[in-house]
Formats: sequence, structure tokens, C-alpha cells
Amino acid sequence: MAMFVHLTSAANAARIRRSGIRAGSRGQGGVRGVYCFPVLPSYALTHQWVRELARFGSRGGLVAVHVRLDDRQEVLVGRYGDRAGGGQAAVSAAEAVRRVREVADPRGWEVFVPRAIGPREVHRVRGVPQVAGWRYAPGAHGTRPCTCFGCRDRGGYGARRLRERLPHPSDGPPPPARVLLDRIAAAGDPGDPVALRAALYWFGMRRRGPLDRLAVLADHPDPGVREDLVWAVAPWTTPGVADLLDRLAADPDPDVREAVAAVRDQE
Repeated sequence: MAMFVHLTSAANAARIRRSGIRAGSRGQGGVRGVYCFPVLPSYALTHQWVRELARFGSRGGLVAVHVRLDDRQEVLVGRYGDRAGGGQAAVSAAEAVRRVREVADPRGWEVFVPRAIGPREVHRVRGVPQVAGWRYAPGAHGTRPCTCFGCRDRGGYGARRLRERLPHPSDGPPPPARVLLDRIAAAGDPGDPVALRAALYWFGMRRRGPLDRLAVLADHPDPGVREDLVWAVAPWTTPGVADLLDRLAADPDPDVREAVAAVRDQE
């Protein structure tokens, strides 16, 4: 039997002891399941994800749930960055443990179980220090942080002071929506891709936007414009975003389809 650790909010501990772990996460290809990591001789490596997961908030801190899986259980294993490109390998649980143990630097690796974990598979639930592991990315400590809109930790501890100390040339606030729409109109028909992508960049900093005016870009001949449209509207709360993403999920360009899959993995 292979032993793994799943990290979750302490508020879930009682339910997990009673009913197991729900398949509440999406893995490679949109499959629902549970993320975990093999128990290694190194305590720090075994619990490396604690500090990163704690950035996203947890009720009562995080706890470590030890689970035992049949050696033949099929799982996905690989670095977290391989997930979007379909690079994680489907192997048995025993093979996943072997691969992680043999990697020179297993930081950033993960194992995904494509199903729920039953209560009989839960070995124990215990507290874990909340400062173990890395933040942002393995090896990020000592590296100058990027404060661009895509990288910065919005709402995180010290984020405002960091942006004030290290302003990024492409920081907001974005121009008003009417100004951006005028730029899109001035780009012509079907529109200059460079001008359209620049406008979509600024639209991506907004919480809502004129979705009906931008939806026409889903038919633009340049796939880069269609891909940037995905990233721009995905975080919006405007009604109709899900329908537009459904439409772009069937786009003929693989980069556009992968962008839709990536934003939906973050939901």
C-alpha cells in the first residue's frame, strides 16, 4: 500500500474522518479527483505544498491527511506546470512514489488521484506546521518578484507595498472601457491583431466588461486575438462569460482550446 499526504483546511477534518475526501479538484483534462503527495523520508519535501496552499486561505489552518492507496491504483504524476499541457503521466500509485523518490528535486511535483478517497483509505489526520515549503514557485526565495498584473499576488500580505516599491511598466489602472472600445473600433475590420491584443490586455484587468461588444472577436482570424480574449473575459462576473468560453473551447486552434482548459482548471 502506498502512503500519500493530502493537505486541506482544518475545518474539513471531521468530515474527512467520517466520509473521506471528496473529488473536489480538477486535474489534467478536467478530471475530478484529489491532489496529494507521497510520504518521503524528508518531512520538508513531504509537506512542501503547505506554505503555497496557505496563501489561498484556510479555515483554522491546514491539516495533513495521510491516505493509503492500493499500489495498483492509477494516478497522474508530474510537476504542476505539466498539467496544462497534458504532460503528467498516468501510472500506478506505487510507480508514482518511485518516480518522485528518484527525482533529484521533487519540489513542485504532485500526484492526482482521479476519484474520491474513501474513509477506510484515510490513515490519520494531524496538524502540520504552517510555514513548511515554498511560496509562489520552488526556488522563488531570493528572486526579485515580478509585480505585473499576471504575477502579482492581489490582496496578499504586503502586496500593495511591493507594488509601490517595484512598480511594473504595464501596471494599471486600465483605461476606461469606452476608451478601450474606441481603440478596438479604430483597429479596423477584422482589426489589427497588435492593437486588439493590447486592448484585451487592459480589459483583462477589469472585473466586468462589455461582453457583447467583445464576443465578435471570437471569430477573428488571428488565433492570438482569440486566445487573449479567453484570458481577458475569464475572470469577469458578466453574464454570458461561460457561454463564450464554451464556444471558444471548440476553437480550431489548440492554443485557444488549451487557454480555455487552463482558466477552467483555476475555477
